[in-house]
Amino acid sequence: QVQLVESGGGLVQAGGSLKLSCVAHTRTFSRLDMAWFRQAPGKERELVARSVIRPSGSTYYADSVKGRFTISREDAKNTVYLQMNDLKPEDTAVYSCAARETYQWSYWGPGTRVTVSS
Repeated sequence: QVQLVESGGGLVQAGGSLKLSCVAHTRTFSRLDMAWFRQAPGKERELVARSVIRPSGSTYYADSVKGRFTISREDAKNTVYLQMNDLKPEDTAVYSCAARETYQWSYWGPGTRVTVSS
């Protein structure tokens, strides 16, 4: 079982930055793929960024955030981060981190709200 807890959300002006953190309560963090998803009001949840362990470690970003967001992880702290720069009003959403051991994102945090004002 993996428990995830996000933090770092808040209100920021357009062009500003926020750094989200997600702590995983597990002994197997280094073997987990981690990801950030977001869901805006009235929209479906979308994958924002992903950090994959196997086969060689890679990252993925949605086109809408490429060049502005960075996912990173610190295995010693069981934490994955999402650095968000040059935020836009359309980035407003609830951001959730997720973890998986195989192919399905089986573990989810409760989410943290990000609001970007214009």
